[in-house]
Amino acid sequence: MAEVEIVALLVSPVHAFEGRPADGPRPDPAGAGVESVTVRAGLGLVGDRFFNRPAHRTAAVTVFAAESLDGLGRPDPLLARRNIVLRGFPVDDLAARRGQAGAVFSLDSGDGPVRFQAHRPAHPCAWMDAVLAPGAFKALRGHGGVRCTPLDDGVLRLGAAKLEVG
Repeated sequence: MAEVEIVALLVSPVHAFEGRPADGPRPDPAGAGVESVTVRAGLGLVGDRFFNRPAHRTAAVTVFAAESLDGLGRPDPLLARRNIVLRGFPVDDLAARRGQAGAVFSLDSGDGPVRFQAHRPAHPCAWMDAVLAPGAFKALRGHGGVRCTPLDDGVLRLGAAKLEVG
């Protein structure tokens, strides 16, 4: 078990990165960064654009390590557009690798554990250079987080949490 901190939670009903990075992102709707999220097993985060989308069932929730941003001047972690941003655990190690399944892990921020099945890595895109920092796209390769399926209903909140693998 690892003591972690949930430093950011993102629930966004729209995709902010459309078009060309040179044109800049469209504004986020109010409330994209939230204090708590409601997780639904097999569906994702209530209110998020990937909630209950069949094409995103194994990628409904993205989990990201805040440490991945440290070399970029520590920009606002919400700009990475990952749903759950943690500090204190190597999140990318949870992802599925060739011939191996991703890890099952749980997060508990005080309302009981919520389990997730990790799947593929969440690769960065060219937008990262435009919204985080020049060079972020390259710097985040292999450190873009992991796409997951929630296995339990529950609630996650900003602040101290416990992460358990297995």
